[in-house]
Amino acid sequence: MPRPVTVAYRVSPTPAEVAQAAARLFASAAIAAVEKRGRARIAISGGTTPKAMFALLADPAQPFARQVPWQKLDLYWVDERCVPPTDPDSNYRMTNEALLSKVSLPQDQVHRMEGELDPAVAAARYESVIRNSFRLEGAETPTFDLILLGMGDDGHTASLFPHTEALSDLTDIVTANHVPQKDTWRITLTWPVINQGREVAFLIEGAAKAQVLHDVFLGQYQPDTYPSQIIRPASGKLTLLLDAAAAAKLPPAAVPDNTGTLELK
Repeated sequence: MPRPVTVAYRVSPTPAEVAQAAARLFASAAIAAVEKRGRARIAISGGTTPKAMFALLADPAQPFARQVPWQKLDLYWVDERCVPPTDPDSNYRMTNEALLSKVSLPQDQVHRMEGELDPAVAAARYESVIRNSFRLEGAETPTFDLILLGMGDDGHTASLFPHTEALSDLTDIVTANHVPQKDTWRITLTWPVINQGREVAFLIEGAAKAQVLHDVFLGQYQPDTYPSQIIRPASGKLTLLLDAAAAAKLPPAAVPDNTGTLELK
C-alpha cells in the first residue's frame, strides 16, 4: 500500500516565477541543512525549469549566489543520460554551463554521474560515490536534504519510466535503467532513495503537463503506468512548484498565497 502523504502545491503565474520559487527553495534548504548538520546535500534534475533556476542561483544581481553556502554544499544528480559530459543532452553539461561555472562551489563537491561509461558501471560507481561521501555503512540509505524532480508527459520522474525494471529496484541506491520507449539507457537514483529525502519537490510547468499532473495526483494509483505516483516521501510531505498552465486541472489554489494541499491516502 502507498504511504499517506500531504502534497502542498504552490501555483505561480509564469514559468519564470516557478524558477524564482525553486531558487528560494534551493537556497533555504541549503542554509537550513548547514545550520542543522554543518553540510547540505542536494540532488538535482535536468530540464528547462531547473536551468532557469540555476541561472537565478548564479546571477550576481540576485540574492541567491550570496545566500547559498557553496563551500558546505555537496551537489548530486537525480539521473543522467548515457552520454559524455560534453554532450548537449548531458544534464551535467547544462548544469555546468548555467550554474557551476559561475559560482564558488568546490569541484570536489560536485558529484556527477559518469554517463560516458557502461550504464551498469556508471551506476555502481555513483553508488560508491554516494556511499563514500555520506559515509554510509552496510545497507544504510542516504538522506538528501533536498531532491528536485521533474515530471514527463508520460508521468515518469527521474529516469523511472513507465513499465521499466528500475521501478522494481528496492535495494540499490543507483541503478541503470533500460528505457525501451526511448531505445536508450539511463542512470537514476532509485525511488526508495528519493523517498528518503528530507524535502522532495517537483518543478512542473506548461499546459502539456496539466492532464498527467491531474492523473498522477488525483487519479487511480497505478505507479507502473505513472511512476511519479511512487514518490511518497517518508517525511509525509511532498512539494509541487507549478505554473498556472500546469496546475489547470488541480483544485484551485487558495488566494492570496496561491497554495493548495492534497491528501494522498
